[in-house]
Amino acid sequence: MTISKETISFLKGLDENNNRDWLQANKKDFENAKDNFAAFTGELIAGISQFDPAVGGLMPDACIFRIYRDIRFSKDKRPYKPNFGAYISPGGRKTSSPGYYFHIQPGGQSFLAGGKHMPESSELLAMRRAVADRTDEFLKIIGARNFKKLFGEMHGEKLKTAPKGFPADHPAIEYLKLKSFTVSHMVDDDKMLTAPDFPSYLVNTCKEMKPFIDFLRKALSEPETVVRVRR
Repeated sequence: MTISKETISFLKGLDENNNRDWLQANKKDFENAKDNFAAFTGELIAGISQFDPAVGGLMPDACIFRIYRDIRFSKDKRPYKPNFGAYISPGGRKTSSPGYYFHIQPGGQSFLAGGKHMPESSELLAMRRAVADRTDEFLKIIGARNFKKLFGEMHGEKLKTAPKGFPADHPAIEYLKLKSFTVSHMVDDDKMLTAPDFPSYLVNTCKEMKPFIDFLRKALSEPETVVRVRR
């Protein structure tokens, strides 16, 4: 199963005509595009479950995000997202467990990401503690050759100073400052989206991400660790 050219065309049209009248007039194309993305997501789930059994048995509908935007408190009043996205993790998109996110958006804006985005304060503290306590393990994971080739350096919003309770001279301090623990891999060539080997490409990329996902899941499931602050 691949992403169809018709699905890409629908998303392009939605981006150019982001209004209810257009979507209603193209409702059949919308339904076909949703079905195509759901089937594609199902194939990804099946592939990922081969090395991450925790996601086995997930249904695509449990992972796929709605296309409707919440515009109540936004200056941007466009009602729809010009993309399809799915979060594959135990429990689906509503879970707090680290997992894999796939985003299709024409115009070179598609990407694959993974980890834990904008965690709650207790979750963030647990992950920071794990990084501080098992620094060598963490650095080995994110420093692996294939990992760096696919995902580059971890990035995202950071604190300006060391988080409370952590030493400013900790060897992993720049990672401890992060407010999210995620990595991403851009898919900036739209032609890749409809290629026959694209599903296996994504699954293999997720497989390279798995040790990182495992590290974060363990951090959120283990007893509280103590970070020794140098005085």
